[in-house]
Amino acid sequence: MDAMGSLEVRWIQGFTNSTVHFVDNDTVCYTCGNHICFLNLETKSKSLLQGPGRGIGAFTARGTCGIFAFSEQRLSPSIFVHVFPELHMRNELKGTAQLDYTSLALSDCGPYLGCCSSLPDHTITVWNWETAEPICTQPQAGKDVISLVFNPMNWLQLCALGTATITVWNIEKSASLHVLKPGVVQLPTSDGSLAERSVPTSYTVKTPHFGQNILPSTISRLKGNKAENIVTKPISGARLTPTAICWTATSDLCVGCAERYLFLVNTENLSVSVLFNPTTPDVASELTDLRQCSFQDLTLNKNGVIAVGKDGTVHCIQIKGTQIDITQTWQIEQTAMTAIYSPNYETLLLSSKTGQIYVLNSARSEKFVKVLDVLSGNFVAAAWSHADKNVCVSVKDSGELQLWTVDGVCLGSLTLQAEVTSVACCPIAQYAAVGTTSGNILFVDLNKEQEPRLVHQVQLYHSPVDYLVFDQEGHYLLTGASDSHIYVIDAKPSKRFSIIGYTVVPGPILSLSTQCLRDDEQVKVFALCARQEGNNHESSLLTLLSLPAKDLTGPECVDRHGCLSPHVLKVSSYEVPRPLESCVLGVSKIFAYCHRKKTLQQFQFPQDTHGPSSPQVLQPELEVKGHPLGPASLALSPHQLWLASVGQDGLLCIRETASMDRYMELQCHPCGLGGVRSVTFSADGLTLLTTGCKDGSLVCTNLRIKGGEAGVKKAALNSQATAHFLKNIFDTENPVLVDLPAWRQESCLGSEKPKESEVSSGAETVDVSEQDESSNILLSAPPSHPTWLEGRRQAVMEEENEKYSEKKENLRKSMRELRGTIQEMLSENETLPANERLGQKEFNLDLEDQKHQVAVVEQEVTRVRKEIEWEILEKCYLRDVLKRVCWDSMKVKGRAIKAFHSEQEVKNYPLKERTEKEVKELRKVENIRKIEMAACTKSSNTTILKEDEQREEDNTAEKAAASGSFSAQFGYSNPYIYDKFSLKTTEQRINQIVLLQDVIYGIKMAFNAEFEGLHRQKVQELNRVRERNKLISAILLELDIQQQLWEPGLSVSEWPERLLTVDDTQIKSEKCLSPEQRKEEERKKLEEQRRSAAKEDDCRDRALDNMMDGALEVKKEDILRLEIPPPEVVLSKPEIQWTEEDKKVYKQYEKKTNDLSERKEKYKKLMETEMKRLQGTTRDATKKFDETLTKLFEKKIKFEMAVYQGKLQIAQLVCSVLLEEEMRNRELELMLKLEKLLAHKDELEEEVKLREEDVELFHETYDTVVAEDKILDKEFRKEFCDVPGQIVDHLYKLFKRRPRVQKLRTQTDNNPNPFRDQRLCGSQAPDALGKMLKAMEELDAPEHKPEGLNPSIWERFCLVRRTKTESEQKVKVKALALAEMQAFLQKRRDENEAAEQEIKNLSEERERVHKAKNQSLIDIMVQVVLKQGQVSTADVTADDSDFILLHRSVVEELNKTIRMLGEQKIASMVECKDFRKGTMQLEWEHKVIRAQIEDLNTKARDIQTLRLSEEQRDYLNETDREGLASKQVSNLAKTIDYQEMTHQYNVQKRMKEIEHLNKQAAKKAQKNTILEQQHPEMQVTVAERRQIHDSADSEESLASTSEDSFRVIAQQRKLKDLARGQVEDLVFLESELERLRMRSFPALDQLKHN
Repeated sequence: MDAMGSLEVRWIQGFTNSTVHFVDNDTVCYTCGNHICFLNLETKSKSLLQGPGRGIGAFTARGTCGIFAFSEQRLSPSIFVHVFPELHMRNELKGTAQLDYTSLALSDCGPYLGCCSSLPDHTITVWNWETAEPICTQPQAGKDVISLVFNPMNWLQLCALGTATITVWNIEKSASLHVLKPGVVQLPTSDGSLAERSVPTSYTVKTPHFGQNILPSTISRLKGNKAENIVTKPISGARLTPTAICWTATSDLCVGCAERYLFLVNTENLSVSVLFNPTTPDVASELTDLRQCSFQDLTLNKNGVIAVGKDGTVHCIQIKGTQIDITQTWQIEQTAMTAIYSPNYETLLLSSKTGQIYVLNSARSEKFVKVLDVLSGNFVAAAWSHADKNVCVSVKDSGELQLWTVDGVCLGSLTLQAEVTSVACCPIAQYAAVGTTSGNILFVDLNKEQEPRLVHQVQLYHSPVDYLVFDQEGHYLLTGASDSHIYVIDAKPSKRFSIIGYTVVPGPILSLSTQCLRDDEQVKVFALCARQEGNNHESSLLTLLSLPAKDLTGPECVDRHGCLSPHVLKVSSYEVPRPLESCVLGVSKIFAYCHRKKTLQQFQFPQDTHGPSSPQVLQPELEVKGHPLGPASLALSPHQLWLASVGQDGLLCIRETASMDRYMELQCHPCGLGGVRSVTFSADGLTLLTTGCKDGSLVCTNLRIKGGEAGVKKAALNSQATAHFLKNIFDTENPVLVDLPAWRQESCLGSEKPKESEVSSGAETVDVSEQDESSNILLSAPPSHPTWLEGRRQAVMEEENEKYSEKKENLRKSMRELRGTIQEMLSENETLPANERLGQKEFNLDLEDQKHQVAVVEQEVTRVRKEIEWEILEKCYLRDVLKRVCWDSMKVKGRAIKAFHSEQEVKNYPLKERTEKEVKELRKVENIRKIEMAACTKSSNTTILKEDEQREEDNTAEKAAASGSFSAQFGYSNPYIYDKFSLKTTEQRINQIVLLQDVIYGIKMAFNAEFEGLHRQKVQELNRVRERNKLISAILLELDIQQQLWEPGLSVSEWPERLLTVDDTQIKSEKCLSPEQRKEEERKKLEEQRRSAAKEDDCRDRALDNMMDGALEVKKEDILRLEIPPPEVVLSKPEIQWTEEDKKVYKQYEKKTNDLSERKEKYKKLMETEMKRLQGTTRDATKKFDETLTKLFEKKIKFEMAVYQGKLQIAQLVCSVLLEEEMRNRELELMLKLEKLLAHKDELEEEVKLREEDVELFHETYDTVVAEDKILDKEFRKEFCDVPGQIVDHLYKLFKRRPRVQKLRTQTDNNPNPFRDQRLCGSQAPDALGKMLKAMEELDAPEHKPEGLNPSIWERFCLVRRTKTESEQKVKVKALALAEMQAFLQKRRDENEAAEQEIKNLSEERERVHKAKNQSLIDIMVQVVLKQGQVSTADVTADDSDFILLHRSVVEELNKTIRMLGEQKIASMVECKDFRKGTMQLEWEHKVIRAQIEDLNTKARDIQTLRLSEEQRDYLNETDREGLASKQVSNLAKTIDYQEMTHQYNVQKRMKEIEHLNKQAAKKAQKNTILEQQHPEMQVTVAERRQIHDSADSEESLASTSEDSFRVIAQQRKLKDLARGQVEDLVFLESELERLRMRSFPALDQLKHN
């Protein structure tokens, strides 16, 4: 880089974060962008220090020593330590951090700095910043650490505040060796309860049944450090979140929480004491304010703790033990985030995130004073005012407009109450144009710097205004946004900022610049446009607009809609091969930045122009290296000689346009916060303003050109010439601006409905009115407020409506008539037949729109069809996957059988096919068992015989109890299963699991076989039921009975295959067919129609129908439908005219009718009997099936018991295997820990030996120093042997005299510093020696010299005493160092002893786990099936340590005694019950007898009142009852004999008639046989004759037949009415007869009842 000069930061404004520190008693420092600002609270003066890198990371300062430190933002960052006020670097600390530092802290007690790095190492390091050496470090210790704080009383303590943790790090020191030791504070829970410190190794998990304690790390099977990091004790509740900490004078920690808790931590034992609990109901009234105080920061003073709350409250809290009291409270405007005291503890400083700094000096005032008010938010843009006064304007994203002087003093501000995006200052008047996100442009008058005001507002867009540019001579204001519209606004206040017109460029605007040369009468506007979406061209479009510099007045300049006319606006288009991000227009040159190539490019501006339809391709003539991190923005100086570029890397680069290789750069904004947002030149080009993207800073930079006096002079001359050229117009326009009234809300609202337009200016103007400046200003228009272009279009539309209103009314009338005609046609079309009716689309008059709509519909249909096809394909694939996984892979599909007459259901066992691996595993286990059984056969013959003899005595239940399952009872067992008591190894248990799984599989397969048989039986039974239902349906049809039949079937669970298919009946919607499918359906319909037509024209079928009613065989006669036709005489003659022959015929007709009725009744009864039989058969068969299903259900329960018993055995075996594995893992884990501890113990022992040697060596040095000090005391008199003894004694007293330390302490009692008494350590020895020597100077003064002593001797005495003092101080330092080394050695010894104890504990634990593992192999759990009544109901979690086994005979004897006593008790209970029952029975008989007495009395009264007939009286008066009875018996015997004789006679008569009828039946059978043989021929003959007769006399026969039929029907109707009347008479007579009969016998029923 060939530097052309340098850039110097003149001033900076902003506030990046709320971190503020004191660097001395009166100066504070804070970060602002890439700089550190120093503010003097007294003089309000500022100074700056620029960061050495691309940003400032962590930052801290210590005012007691004037040191501040910060880290840079880059890879492998360094920490820089600087001195104030010189601001020079003391040291650079190069640590191991790879990305960044999260926190820095400086110690008050020495040159020590603590830092914490971020990812990936999270290392906490303590440095000696004087020597730039790390004294101790701890990796992976700073995760989530947000703050580090040294103990002001002791630099050997460092507190790390994390997002949810607090860790106290103690620095243990031994000579030059330093070690960091952590102490984690156990925070209270959210309810304020204190948590107990958990010991990780003591927490175990107790496994039920087995009783072994297993660590979570063992269960997780993790090893090494991961196993140790497992949380071993669940937290009972959420922990408090610490937000603020501070050290107290007693080296305790005061901690404030986000939950408004305040507690104190003792750093020695890490105990926690809650000082304030907001959830406690009985909080003192003076502490109620703390309930709403979410602690932001804490700091200590001599009166207590200063607590900063979230609501802007500040409390001074006095702590006494565990009691607190609020002594003072302040209230500030904003919420403070940081509270800090000055080094002399006289000034309290508060800072907020919004940029305010408050100061409280108790000695001067009791109120906080605001010393800095940098409004929060990020600077969006800045611009220089072109007036004589060098004033710049800046805007923030929150809508705050501020005015600054050249020296960075804020002159005034205006709150715009809108989000702003851009700003530009007018060169011909003192105002600024501001663009907002809502599309408004605001015009702000800047003539009164202290009180800027809004004078005009216009809305041009509905999107943010991205660009605002004035041309160099102030003719126009041009605007740009993402909607590709560029508006041209008259910049003169005298024209009321009227909008001249607009134009549209081909794409969203990326950059906008202007060029207006004084000699040229044109204003050139250059726009960089982005390609439209969907265009893949990797190029950019450049558009050049040329406007005349004169006023654009008159309607010929713009059209009616406000678009600039082509003869006024000249448009040229260009194209570059690479996409550009920014460009500016120079004199015949174009400067651009290409982010893809990261280069600055220079294009030569062509002389000829090209229209937008044929853009000319431009190639860069010069390319230089640009910003490494883009995209970048460009800006040209007013005299066009310097080019400025800024990017996301935060660099500001200045180049000469003549030679772009030479440049100078400055890191003015941090790279990590987005870099630079904008840059602008001042009028003379020597000062630049840059705004940061997210750092909230505004930087003013001076340009220093090396040897460039000519360039500077040219820039100054250009600025003066421009100012002189614009002076006249400025003097004219600026007073107009001053006279404009302030903008107010009514003006904005009034502009929503423009009434008229300024035709002369080609744009609308809005009147402004006065408003009080103190009132609020409405900036953004309502959401419904139209833009200028929308208002213009609305006005044009209203004008056209008014001009063509008559024509439009005529057209509307014609349209209404046409609409009525079409409606009538549609109504008429609806009434036409379907074949004549037109389609809806036939009435569409707009055929092109119809075609378009059809195309759109077809396109949408195609899209929807594709979506549906993909969805169907997806579902089909999912269906195939589910079917393959869940159905096809099943060897036995899941089914169920339901009962016919109940809700009972039995399911089978769904089973998958055994995999090859499972079969191999089973065969392997069986082979192993065969070998084992063969090996132990010979050695265990005797034992097996004895066991067999004992087993023969047991019953089946006992066998089941021994096996632990009912599977053996069912005969489904594996002969290779192990004996329960022989499972000693893990391999045997795993083999047993495989064998048990095979047994369970066999049980399920056996049940499934029975299930399949019953399922087939149900299917067969359903087929039989269907056959019976067919017969029953035929019978019901013959009997003409409407009855719903019971038709059972298979449900989905019984026939699950139905779920895999879809019937057409299940599809409710209409089937959508493709054109090919429709053609196929039509073809099938035509074939079906041809087939049916051919079938209808079949001559064979027609002949069969004509001759035999379509059947080849004779149909069985339907008795129920037979009707005997009445004789002809009944239909042709009245009854009076009948002859004897007619009456005989009629009698035969009646006889036949009666016979037919009897036959019908018999047939009907026969059919009903058959139907009942079929229904009974169905009912019995289904009930029998239900009984079989019930038996299968009971068997299923037993099978389920066997399966679950097998699964329980498997679960127990799996649990034992896992337990054994976990104990083995635990044993290995303990061994690893033991090895690790042994290695650690070896290291500790080595460390202890080294430290002991160091202590011994140092102790020798200490003894030497002490001896030398004593020698100095002894050699005193020898040193002054030439002095008289009396004077020597007096000198010896002075020799022993030292400065009074107590007096020094009393002099500092008024010091407000609460940390004035600091701990003395070896590192503070030089400082302590200096203080002592300074105090000795007072004793060395001549006034303390004894009288008469020679001055030379006094000087020698002072020298000897000073030597003695230095020796004593050296002894003290050595003693302190020796004490530290001894303490360090003792701690290492304690750690060594703790390690020995832990090794011992681990060894004992390992031994215990080993014993438990061996015990688990011996202590076998056996599953036993108990009889009913023997099931244990004890608690399964009870301790089984005192259980014993008893012999079976003892238990049986006890059970026998229990049964005997139980039987005796039952017998006594039965006897008591019988006695009680007899008593109740006697009572019941007594009640019955009383009821009988009452009944007899009632009957006696009834007999006395009874009325009897004469026969009854005779019967009652008859005395010879036996004679009367014998007489009646004889009469009955005679009657019986007569009836038997008559019966025998009738039987013989009927036998003769039967023989006669049989003979006649045989004759009739012969005749019938002959007739049946002749019947087909006769039918053919009759059919031919009937056809001939019908064809000949059809008309006559039809008339006569209809007349006869009518006569017969009328006669039948009369007869039916007559028969109905007779039936009614008979019914009436029968009822009357019954009534009269009942009247004759009124008391018989009562007698019978009695």
